[in-house]
Amino acid sequence: MTQTPWLTPDELRSWVRLIAVVEMLPGALDTQLQRDAGLSHFEYFTLAMLSDAPDRTLRMTELASQTNASLPRLSHVVKRLVARGYVSRCQADDDRRAIEATLTDEGLAKIQESAPGHVRTVRELVVDALTPEQLRAVGEASAAILTRLDPDGRMNASVLDNLER
Repeated sequence: MTQTPWLTPDELRSWVRLIAVVEMLPGALDTQLQRDAGLSHFEYFTLAMLSDAPDRTLRMTELASQTNASLPRLSHVVKRLVARGYVSRCQADDDRRAIEATLTDEGLAKIQESAPGHVRTVRELVVDALTPEQLRAVGEASAAILTRLDPDGRMNASVLDNLER
């Protein structure tokens, strides 16, 4: 029988702190976006992924992959966004079985209006709490973890590696 390699006190301390951040940060981001923009964090993220897509359009399967959502969850959220006029849905021209989601002009205006408050919150809660070296280390650590959680790069986090520094 193999021995379990229990966490050292330092490893456990780091792990518990990481879990606390993973649990608390989404709620804090959600609270700000709901208060200031009337959007959940997932709705905002969905609109943001569409805003970065060519022609502001993605197949639902690709959008689900980029947002790490199941198709049923994404369909439910996109249905709400369609009702609010932020997204339209239609069959893909090249494959009638595929459904595409497109960010409308109203949706683009909503994401552009919502982004400054969201960025201020991200800066306040995360970026400004860290030194540049700590922030770089968080980015590198997150990249290392993502290679295990998302080895195929479905969420497209690696596209950010090409941004100007």
